Amino acid sequence: MFFEKKDNQYLLRVRLTPNSSSCRINGIFFDENNQAYLKINVVSIPEKGKANKELIDFLSKTLKMPKSSITIVTGLQDRLKKVCIAGADEKTILKLTEGEE
Repeated sequence: MFFEKKDNQYLLRVRLTPNSSSCRINGIFFDENNQAYLKINVVSIPEKGKANKELIDFLSKTLKMPKSSITIVTGLQDRLKKVCIAGADEKTILKLTEGEE
């Protein structure tokens, strides 16, 4: 899975692709260690935190959660990120992959 539960929060592994034609979830990516990442495309460019902000906005809208409950923990200047979602349940997190196969 592309996420893990830690206390009352979920850590998502995300592979962000900035400068895309649309903002969307684009499946699952596996790195060389076979670690799963949720692939998310955003329209913004990776400059001055614009792509990271759009990622938080997109997750907030998709999960119907406040932006304040979503934090990028690692990878602020990297394509591979860990995103902390506070106050969510597994059912909410799994909504991210609905319609994906």
